[in-house]
Amino acid sequence: MIQHDVLVVGGGIAGCRAALEMLRVNSQLNIGLVAKTHPIRSHSVAAQGGMAASLKNSDPDDSWESHAFDTVKGSDYLADQDAVAILTQEAPDAVIDLEHLGVLFSRSPEGRIAQRAFGGHTHNRACYAADKTGHAILHELVMNLLMKGVTLYDEWYVLQLLREENRVQGVVMMRIEDGHLEVVSATAVLLATGGYGRVFNTTSNDFACTGDGLAMTAQAGLPLQDMEFVQFHPTGLYPVGVLVSEAVRGEGAYLVNAQGERFMATYAPSRMELAPRDITSRAIGMEVRAGRGIHTDGSAGGPFVYLDLRHLGREKIMSRIPFCWEEAHRLLGIDGAEQPIPVRPTIHYCMGGIPTDIYGRVRLGVEGFVDGLFSAGETACVSVHGANRLGSNSLLECVVYGRRVGNAMAHYLSDSEDADLPGDRLKPSPLSDRSATDYLQAIEKRLNRLLTQTGSDRVASVRQSLQDCMTEHCGVFRHADLMTEGIQQLQNLRQRLTQIQLDDKGQCWNIDLIQALELENLFTVGEIIINSALHRQESRGAHFREDFPQRDDRQFLKHTLAFYHPEGITIQQRSVNLSLFEPQERKY
Repeated sequence: MIQHDVLVVGGGIAGCRAALEMLRVNSQLNIGLVAKTHPIRSHSVAAQGGMAASLKNSDPDDSWESHAFDTVKGSDYLADQDAVAILTQEAPDAVIDLEHLGVLFSRSPEGRIAQRAFGGHTHNRACYAADKTGHAILHELVMNLLMKGVTLYDEWYVLQLLREENRVQGVVMMRIEDGHLEVVSATAVLLATGGYGRVFNTTSNDFACTGDGLAMTAQAGLPLQDMEFVQFHPTGLYPVGVLVSEAVRGEGAYLVNAQGERFMATYAPSRMELAPRDITSRAIGMEVRAGRGIHTDGSAGGPFVYLDLRHLGREKIMSRIPFCWEEAHRLLGIDGAEQPIPVRPTIHYCMGGIPTDIYGRVRLGVEGFVDGLFSAGETACVSVHGANRLGSNSLLECVVYGRRVGNAMAHYLSDSEDADLPGDRLKPSPLSDRSATDYLQAIEKRLNRLLTQTGSDRVASVRQSLQDCMTEHCGVFRHADLMTEGIQQLQNLRQRLTQIQLDDKGQCWNIDLIQALELENLFTVGEIIINSALHRQESRGAHFREDFPQRDDRQFLKHTLAFYHPEGITIQQRSVNLSLFEPQERKY
């Protein structure tokens, strides 16, 4: 059995920033960080466009209050406003801190950190490193952790969260290289495992984004919050689905339909292509439905629209948004300086997640917290994004709340009475060798079942059916009849899990086994998403119900708490913090 003071599960920006902050508070902490890829291959590295902060380098009239209002309005008033205030107030310092750690942000002609426009923001406040911002941040964080001696378990897969009564005491994990199992005992565990884009069939997310941390939490009897709010990024490269960053529209690119019209003038005339993502994604969907989409031969009636950046000029494209050009050229053979780029909405981000307070403590339900368990980043739902995230706020959340949660965890592990964390800090007794053995035997039995069962199905086939079902029945446009049918299909598909046969029976790099385990997690997360969406009988942010097209603050200005049970999903509601701004009609 391995023992750590803290185990961080997830090697992306939130987890790395939290680990670094813990060591800043207490350099003697014994911290382990586990990731199923190498940390610098975590999906954070794919974040392109920027990180919002009211630095005022581009616009001296910007302020944290303006940033907070834009964020709350963008969330369709479902964000918790106390959490948003912290996010926006601490944003400028978080950016400067990253710069001091070595992050090379792009600069303005005056030598200051450059800031660009982003959708839903009323000021130019997105700080960026060309269109490779996540890459620049994550590499510096990992380098700092390596210098400080954090134990990295790269390419290990976490199988189970060890919860006994109201206390989390560690995890069971498997080394992918050789199938070796370990129990890790920890006084505190941080879940920072990212999102779940692979629940759907078209996504900008990495293949590793299978909702593992979310599923582990749900399977441990804890709720997930606001899972019906799935962000569709409007500009996924057609047909592959990879992201064309919002930075491209921030630099001035146009969205045009088959008639060559900048159709966003119809849907968001004041913001045009820089409207929030939920509005822009639905607008593209409406254009395609109306027959104004485009076919690959350029004719009308197809499944995509064009993102046109030709007027920006090759020099600006290659200096400001080179990765966009590279991706279109590499994957489609398109020169974006000479040809428009085909795009359509693609699954991009998880607004919901593991419910936490502003210290990252994981909630038991409407009341109470789990002792020893914390969460941060996209896996968590604090909630600063509500029903719709504004672009450039996700990197910001990872950094601000990664730092904040790391600080809270360091104090949780101390005996200091001036700790910045309310309530009692109970210290669990170490996990016993007998308990560790019991957990290992249960996991070994589960893995043996997967390796020895026989059947006619393969993982890829069942996964594709699951992804197609979720995309068809819980996409941009939703309806009760469609979602009810989807729930029944998911239940039928889940039965096929027992009919999956793995072709690889070995211990060495058994990716077939890993994908089977991921598939079980995808089913858990998918069922929670679609049941939560069926329960919310209104349209708000990214959740659009054709049978309930209006927002209903009286009944649904509440967070959804979904509890997973083998026999079904149960739903509760939790109040939204409205401490700054009163809800109003959302227009752009």
